[in-house]
Amino acid sequence: MKSTLSPDRTELKERWEEFKVINPKTRIRDAAKQLNTTEAELVAIGVGKTATLLDGDFRELIKEVGSLGHVMALTRNDHVVHERKGVYENVSFNNHVGLVLGEDIDLRLFLGDWKFGFAVSENDRHSLQFFNSFGEATHKIYLTEKSNKAAYDALVAKYTAADQDVNLLINPKQEKAPEPETAREIDVAAFQAEWLALKDTHDFFTLLRKYKLSRKQALRYAPEGYAYQITPSSMKPIFDAVSESGLPIMVFVSNPNCIQIHTGPINKIFVMGPWLNIMDPEFNLHLREDAIDEAWIVRKPTEDGIVTGIELIDKEGVMFNQFFGKRKPGIPELKEWPALLETTVTRLG
Repeated sequence: MKSTLSPDRTELKERWEEFKVINPKTRIRDAAKQLNTTEAELVAIGVGKTATLLDGDFRELIKEVGSLGHVMALTRNDHVVHERKGVYENVSFNNHVGLVLGEDIDLRLFLGDWKFGFAVSENDRHSLQFFNSFGEATHKIYLTEKSNKAAYDALVAKYTAADQDVNLLINPKQEKAPEPETAREIDVAAFQAEWLALKDTHDFFTLLRKYKLSRKQALRYAPEGYAYQITPSSMKPIFDAVSESGLPIMVFVSNPNCIQIHTGPINKIFVMGPWLNIMDPEFNLHLREDAIDEAWIVRKPTEDGIVTGIELIDKEGVMFNQFFGKRKPGIPELKEWPALLETTVTRLG
C-alpha cells in the first residue's frame, strides 16, 4: 500500500524539503529539532520514495545483519556520534537485551523501546534505521562499498511492513531539569566503603541506585583520590597524546537504547567548529566539546585492579561519553593509560 500523508505531515514535508535546500549539511537529528518535530517523522515522510517501513521482531533482524558483511554501525546521542565499521558477529539476545561481540562491532542493545524501523535509500546510501517511541534514533546500520547489497535487499524485503501507510504515534518527551550538584543527606562513609569494595565496574550502577544518587552527585562523594574534575578542554590533548603513543583505548557512546564501543588506537584528530573529531578509516567520533558541562577522571576497583575512566557529563547530568584504556575482564588495565592521563589532563580546583 502506498504511503499517504495527512495535511499536517504534507506541510511538514514541504518545510523539510525547503530546509534541506537551505541547510544541506545539517544532520537530520538537528534538523528535526529546528523543525519542531522528530527524526523518525522526517524519515517517515520519505516512505514510498526514499524509505521503507519495517515490521517484525527486530531481534531476529539484527541476528541477520551479519549477512550484509562489512557495514558501518552508528550510535549517537545529542552530543556525540560514534561510527564503527566492521561485521556484526556473535549476536545474542536475552529477552530484549542484546549483545553484538564482533572484533570490530561491539554493541549492547536494549530493544524494549525500539519502536520503529526503516530501510532508507537516499543519495546512493543504503541503511537500516531504528527509532524509539520518542522518535529518536536508537541505532543505524549503513552499507559500505564492501557490503553485500543483495543480502541487504533480501533482508529489507523479508521485514518490509505489509502496510506502508505510516502513522507514527510518537510519545512526547519532557525536558529534564538540571540536577542539583549535592544530594540529600546520605551515609557518605558507607557509600565510600562500598565504592572501595567494588568488584566490577558494572556494579557502580547498582551503587548509585542504592544511594539514590545521580552521576554528578556520586562523583562528588567519591573516596579521596577516586574521582577528580578536569577541564573539558583536556579532551583534545588526551586524544592527541593517545594518537601519538599508539595506545589502544575504548570509546563508549550511549543512548537509552544502545551502547556502542570502539576498541583500538586512534590516529587522525582534528577540530571543526564545536566538534572534536576522530577520523580514522574504520572509526569516526564526533564530539561536541561545548556540550561537556563536567569532565571527570574516575577510578573504580575491580577484581582485576583499578579501572580508570574519563566520564563526560552534560548540563542535565547525563553521562554521554566514556573512555578507558583497552582491557577485558580478567586482564588489568594498561598501566600506560592512567600514566598518560596524569601527564596530559588539566585538573580543576
